[in-house]
Amino acid sequence: MELHTTHSQHKVRRSVIAAVAAVASAAVLTGCGSSGGTASESTSTEDWPDLSGQSIEVAAAWSGTEQSNFEQVLDEFESLTGATVTYSSYGDNMATTLNTKIAGGGAPDVAIVSSPALLKTLAQSGDLVAVSEETQELVSANYSSDWADMATVDGDLYGVWFKASNKSTVWYNVDVYDEAGVSAPTDWDGFLDTLQTLSDAGYYGISVGADAGWPLTDWFENVYLRTAGGDLYDQLSNHEIAWTDESVTVALQTLSELWSNDQIVQPGGDQRTWNESVAQVFGDTPAAGTVYEGDFVASEISDATSSVLGENALFYNFPSIDGSGDAVVGGGDVAVQLGDNDAAAALMQFLATPEAAEIWVQLGGFTSPNQAVDTSLYPDEITKQSAEALTNAETFRFDMSDLAPSEFGSTKGSGEWQILIEFYQDPSEDNIASIQQELEDAAAAATGWGN
Repeated sequence: MELHTTHSQHKVRRSVIAAVAAVASAAVLTGCGSSGGTASESTSTEDWPDLSGQSIEVAAAWSGTEQSNFEQVLDEFESLTGATVTYSSYGDNMATTLNTKIAGGGAPDVAIVSSPALLKTLAQSGDLVAVSEETQELVSANYSSDWADMATVDGDLYGVWFKASNKSTVWYNVDVYDEAGVSAPTDWDGFLDTLQTLSDAGYYGISVGADAGWPLTDWFENVYLRTAGGDLYDQLSNHEIAWTDESVTVALQTLSELWSNDQIVQPGGDQRTWNESVAQVFGDTPAAGTVYEGDFVASEISDATSSVLGENALFYNFPSIDGSGDAVVGGGDVAVQLGDNDAAAALMQFLATPEAAEIWVQLGGFTSPNQAVDTSLYPDEITKQSAEALTNAETFRFDMSDLAPSEFGSTKGSGEWQILIEFYQDPSEDNIASIQQELEDAAAAATGWGN
């Protein structure tokens, strides 16, 4: 899932972009605090190459407001370099259309894709150009190693992560929490206690919408990252360890503790959409106090309920489990270079600067993984909080189901989605071994994905 909040467009003051060399040499970035990262010194447009007369095509899935906002980023690049940029929206068929264009010899010069697996495939097939040394330096300065690693294939960096999403946000109705006398918890035990207190006050602690299965994969990934750690998360994502591994058992046992408690989990979750679960918490007559899902919940609250973001609709970070550090599961969109030309290389550099991201940041509906972005520019506190949680996380991992072959990780009615629905319907400890074997059998059957 991806955040698609619609915001009114407004004019953005164009910042003068710093020279790439100055950014790379002067910025010493270890993360960003509440006031954002360190901005580079401003210089004139003469610091960018004169690319007048050069034309490039850029393709992404974005349309509508997202396309319009991204085109403002591209407009700034054009004004700095003199290059002409044409944008093409490939929509929901981004991967299929891009592969078709490549096969037909009409690939765009730069593409924005949402799958690390697709980046890896394109790099290994020789369709991508590794980023320049200047872009490499910017990425090293402005991004955590987790983001860089996801765009690295066989030791070469092939991508710049431009847009991100935070899937480790737990949303709560402030009025319900206040009535029950509870506050936002920080760890799993406190989380369970909070949900129980909400139940004692006459509300369900949490509403789950799992009719399609994918929200349950997000639940599992957040719990697994906190109970197993990043290394095992990577191994399971690559199917280098089996789903029958003890680490999976521990995560499912943790979920069993919550999902089997019908006093705090609103019944009927397997028949409820995630949108409906949001309404159960933030509607006019809330039935529950809490709902877990990613940062895109913000748009659902704004568009479909009368609750007010930042007032009675807030979120806290997915709780720590057994002392685990700050961790975020999320998604994102990464720029890759297919055209071997100066303008494409320069655009990749530009997209790695905080100034490029800050253009869209101020328009709303956008989170940047670039640690040097000034977080004070986010248009509201909710988006700022989500962005800072993402960039400050000790550990970031990409949505595991999105990394898997689609027949296992993202197909309704089969694979992980369906098997986790079965576990949600019967989350008893006695069912865990059977569920793990089903998951392993489905993973092993997925094409192109083995131990």
